[in-house]
Amino acid sequence: MRRWIRTISAQAEETAETLGGKALGLVLLHRLGLPVPTGFIITTEACRAFLRDGRLPEGLDDELATAMADLERSTRRAFGGPHNPLAVSVRSGASVSMPGMMNTILNLGLTTEATVGLAAETGDRPFALNSRLRFLTSFASAITNADMDGTGTVHAGHPGRETEDEETRLTESIEAVENLVRERSGQPIPDDVTRQLEQAIEAVFSSWDAPRARTYRELNDIPHDLGTAVIVQRMVFGNRDGHSGTGVAFSRDPNTGENIPFGEVLFGRQGEEVVSGKSMTRPLRELAEREPDVWTGLLDALRRIEGHYRDACYVEFTFQSGELWILQVRPGRFVGGAAVRVVTELVDQRIIGRDEALLRVSPLHLRHVRTPRIASAEEADVLARGIGACPGVAVGRIATTADGAVRMARADPVILVRPETSPNDVHGLAAAAGIVTARGGPASHAAVVARAMGKPAVVGVAGLTIDRDDGSVTAGVRTIPEGTLITIDGTSGEVALGRPRVVTDAADEHVHRLLAWADDVSGDHSAREEAQRLDAAQAALRNR
Repeated sequence: MRRWIRTISAQAEETAETLGGKALGLVLLHRLGLPVPTGFIITTEACRAFLRDGRLPEGLDDELATAMADLERSTRRAFGGPHNPLAVSVRSGASVSMPGMMNTILNLGLTTEATVGLAAETGDRPFALNSRLRFLTSFASAITNADMDGTGTVHAGHPGRETEDEETRLTESIEAVENLVRERSGQPIPDDVTRQLEQAIEAVFSSWDAPRARTYRELNDIPHDLGTAVIVQRMVFGNRDGHSGTGVAFSRDPNTGENIPFGEVLFGRQGEEVVSGKSMTRPLRELAEREPDVWTGLLDALRRIEGHYRDACYVEFTFQSGELWILQVRPGRFVGGAAVRVVTELVDQRIIGRDEALLRVSPLHLRHVRTPRIASAEEADVLARGIGACPGVAVGRIATTADGAVRMARADPVILVRPETSPNDVHGLAAAAGIVTARGGPASHAAVVARAMGKPAVVGVAGLTIDRDDGSVTAGVRTIPEGTLITIDGTSGEVALGRPRVVTDAADEHVHRLLAWADDVSGDHSAREEAQRLDAAQAALRNR
């Protein structure tokens, strides 16, 4: 009999094609003994069956009941119960990374009764109401495809310092979301946890075929028939109190390859606020100052994961009341000069050999090692500065909507300028030569997609606003119309008017060392284009 569900602690060998890349990473984390919230995985086979038949596959309901009962026993919590309530996250996870293109539902299981129970358990009614609001907004967005901005989705208050006015605002926001769903779908959000879970799984499976997901796959040559797994895990709350938060971390700097932890963190918030770019994050190093035990645990996790992958890595994490949990892991996937520096330093550390280093770097990486930059800030008319999220220089006319970027790009290169980007902007991101956002950090949606597409990006430009009516952009005291020519530098984070002088730095020592190894392998020391030298070495290695 076919089994649709696997546990994160499963010892059997599984593949990304069955579990999805995200879930396979969770299995790895569990095997490394790192802190992972308990949960289970619904396989990609179940998704393909759902997309084929239009319903959840036969037998999945019984497996779900068993899996949830096991989760209740292991956590000593009751799913939807009034005492020690269990809430779960429901996330997508295809075999190939598709950042933000499919649905996620957080805090599922916080029924009306369970929310009362959570308030009683924690003694913090605003936290419980805020957690229910987050569940309702993510659930409503998934099942109705509605934009939930403006319904109070993100609570920007300080944990433990809310007032009665805040409770009133949260209660009103909850009612607004419930009314919106009733208007859009003709039925209320179910207050039964079994039905909530089934609808959430269906919504995640259905999002595999959402227009934005199909567009992303077409742009990246990802097959349409893979399907996505669904990961169900016990919730850990980054918004629980003043010693809670969430963040992302690279074991090495993804822009330079330098061997120092790099990332960003939000205190008192949940993970979707980091990746959405809606909130201003803090540098990862602040975690060491505010939560030293969490920082120590994170460094240990990065070291152990690097040791397994023998490569730089990326993790998403949450800490609840000072306790660290790892939610996602994958290899770093650096590009350009950063990729070259990582492999040469891994050789120096005797983690990999020279032959493997040569095979890990692509000729495309070498074509981007000589990163262009704006020659001089003194020469340029700098409009604004933000965080360089993807190296390189892009020149184009300002477009302030994704649809506008697609339309304008038919005539001239464009720079997409947005408050933040979302998965619904993927067609505009693809059409643009570069990206600028007012909010977000190095792990925001705009930054992640820009790196995946190899496009210069500047994020977190403080004080940048966009007028929705006429598309004009204001930075400081200057306002410029949509269509204005600008240049962005994805290394320095500068946004300049017009077309300033651009220079290209010479290749650094890491590139020269890698190319010397390539020439030794190929036996050809004649002067040629860098990518050709790497091509020749890789061909020689494969023919051995």
